[in-house]
Amino acid sequence: MDFETGMENLTSISDCDCSPDPTLLTDFKRAIHALGGKWKLEILFALMNGAVRFGALRRSIGGITQHMLTTQLRELEQDGLVSRTVFAEKPLRVEYELTDAAYGLLPAFKEILSWSRLYGDARLVASQQA
Repeated sequence: MDFETGMENLTSISDCDCSPDPTLLTDFKRAIHALGGKWKLEILFALMNGAVRFGALRRSIGGITQHMLTTQLRELEQDGLVSRTVFAEKPLRVEYELTDAAYGLLPAFKEILSWSRLYGDARLVASQQA
């Protein structure tokens, strides 16, 4: 079976120094830490269309507990990806929204969606062929 992998335009491994630059590796680890976790990417994606109240955000992400959502939102806030606004109303209203830094992830999200559309069914197809 012959198919394109999308790797044809990349240079060969023999053309590159494969030892990671320590500075690049540190930057990469910082990004992975900020985005790592079972729910963070889903939370960020759910906030891409603007500010959302806590309850609505929880309902939009099936399976997440209130405790886990709170924990993940706090971490995202500490990493500068989510901002939290408390409105002095009765009852208290809290909204979460992406920061400019998080909106900078939009091109990456688009690429992940493209990748998913192109390769996301590969696991399903492979399991059906087995």
